[in-house]
Amino acid sequence: MKATMRERFWERFTLEELTPPEWEALCDGCGQCCLLKLHDEETQELAVLNVACRLLDIQSCQCSDYPNRFDSVPDCTQLTPALVKEFTWLPQSCGYRRVSEGRKLAGWHPLLSNDAERVHRKGISVRSFAVSQDDVPEKQLESHIIAILPM
Repeated sequence: MKATMRERFWERFTLEELTPPEWEALCDGCGQCCLLKLHDEETQELAVLNVACRLLDIQSCQCSDYPNRFDSVPDCTQLTPALVKEFTWLPQSCGYRRVSEGRKLAGWHPLLSNDAERVHRKGISVRSFAVSQDDVPEKQLESHIIAILPM
């Protein structure tokens, strides 16, 4: 049974006002939040890697065990409306970030395009460059840095 969502909810309600199905639908399916990050306490910078969490199915950019992800990956962070503002590393394209900042969703977003593959064709998702955490030894993680962000 498909959950009902309010018409154009992302334009009419704040993140805090979304129902659980609306919150989930706001995800654009890019997988960028599932990339590993290394925080440098000294410089207060965040290194983003092209290494994805072991649970991310890189082809679909979906979690392979979403209901149990916190049990499988203890450091998995649940995105909440409060954390959207705190996680400055979320990409500018992120649906959660855009709504939080009062911006419109990108035209390729599945809620507007009705096409979940468009995020991949537009090159927004990690499908074309991410590798699984299971394929990268921990001592090689630093060689997979793709961006350094100030915190």
